[in-house]
This record gives sequence, structure tokens and C-alpha cells, in this order.
Amino acid sequence: MVNGQLMEAGEAVVSAYDYGYLYGLGLFETFRTYQGHPFLLKEHIARMNEGCAMLGIPYAADLDEVREQLAALLQANQLEDASIRYSVSAGSHEVGLVGQLTAPPTVVIYVKRLSLTEKWYREGRPVQLLRTIRPTPETRWRLKSFQYMNGWLAKQELAGYPWASEAEGIQVNEHQVLTEGIVSNVFFIRGGIVCTPSLESGALPGITRSQVLKLAELAGLETEEGLYRLDDLGEAEEMFLTNSVQEIVPVSQIYRVDGSVQQLKTGVPGPVTLRLMQLYKQQVEALTI
Repeated sequence: MVNGQLMEAGEAVVSAYDYGYLYGLGLFETFRTYQGHPFLLKEHIARMNEGCAMLGIPYAADLDEVREQLAALLQANQLEDASIRYSVSAGSHEVGLVGQLTAPPTVVIYVKRLSLTEKWYREGRPVQLLRTIRPTPETRWRLKSFQYMNGWLAKQELAGYPWASEAEGIQVNEHQVLTEGIVSNVFFIRGGIVCTPSLESGALPGITRSQVLKLAELAGLETEEGLYRLDDLGEAEEMFLTNSVQEIVPVSQIYRVDGSVQQLKTGVPGPVTLRLMQLYKQQVEALTI
């Protein structure tokens, strides 16, 4: 769907003068639908609108309108459980950075049939520590932007580790502080405390990350957002990853760049991870009743 119009994938085009193409000036949200219902859509749209305001993109998505567009898109593709990417670029302007964005933005909604690796939820997924640095974001908090060069480079490094074929890559910043995965936020359990890198590390303020912190609080679990180093992961009893499509994915083992491996101290998923997975599932089920 481009600017509200349904069209075949091969017919969906964007101007060569669009600033999303020229300069990577755009934002996107990725989320899931369950039985046709988009989960945490209000939070995703709020983050999108906040980011557009920060970048000066003259756009504010209307929640009800987006729901209608998603329903039409799902119906046209005969899907209920799907992965959605909602993208907003800065629109077409002359080459060379203009002083103010005045053109209408380009809004594209992509839909994809859901594809998950089910064994990760039962047996855990490995993670690979990477050398590729996660740089300091240009804004106070990291935006979910089109500028994805760093993620691409991290993915290329990850592909170079033959033992890490199913692993998510984990990155530190220039101060060797733990940030996040290539496409996920990172959590670990230490001393019974649910720990996750602070946004000050450069980690994305993930929607699922925020939801898991709320669920942990409701479950009476102590949480901590801190500036951690890779050595802190050596003390982890459990570890898991979050994103809006994969939800909560338990981690089975941690690979280092030399190929050495650290097994987590509890079973996979560990008891705290399993409890949070159950709570998350309950929230999803409440949406679809």
C-alpha cells in the first residue's frame, strides 16, 4: 500500500528524488497482527509520530485510519497473522538538503506472511558477540530510521562466523558498553534482576522492550536499566531477545569472536524468561478474544 492505495508489489514505486532514497531520511515501524489485530499499534504509531516531529517530517499518522488501511491490506492478501512494516519517508525534494521539508511524505505499508523459527522458543537461539560497533545515535534516543548501514555491516560480520548460522548479533558502542542486537533489544537475568541496556547506551527504545519491562513490574520482578559491559553477560543466569515480530526469544548460548561459547546457567527458557513469555502471550490472547 503506497499513500493509502492498494497495489501489487511490482507496481509500488518511490520517486528517485525522495529523501528516503537520497539521504535515508525516513522512519519505519515493524509489528505483528494476530487474527487480524495489530498488537501495540497505538505505541508504534506514537513512536512514529514523535520521530517525524523530531526530524521535521510533516506527518502525523491517524490511528483509526491506519487500522482501516491495515484491515484492507490484510484482506487483500488473505492474511490474519502477518508481519507489517509501516514506513514514512520525507518525500520528494530537489537534490541537496533543503532547509525545510514541505513535500508530502511517502507512506508505504508492507505486509509479509509470518515466518518464525519455532524451535527457538523451545530450545533457545544463540547470540554472537560482534566487533562491529553500534555508533552513538544522531538524536538523543535512537530512531528506527531508514539509515541501516550499521546493521548491514553487522550482518555481514555475523555471516563470517560459521558456527553462528542461526545467531543474532550483539553489539557494543564505542565505549564498549552493551547496546542491542542487530534487530532486537537484549535482556539478561542476574541475581534474579531483569537487566536491559539503558537507552543512554544507544539502544533503540523498542516497543516490545518497553512492554516487557511493564510485564516484569506487574509480575513483581525487579528490573534494571544500566550501562553494562560484555563481562556482565558472563554473570547472566538467563538471557532473551525482544522485537515486535519475534516477541520474546530465549537465548541458549553466547558465542564470542574467537568461537568460544558460554552456556546460560539455567535451562532454556529459564524460569524468569518463561514467566515473561507467558505474560506476553496472555496479553496477545486478550487482544484477540
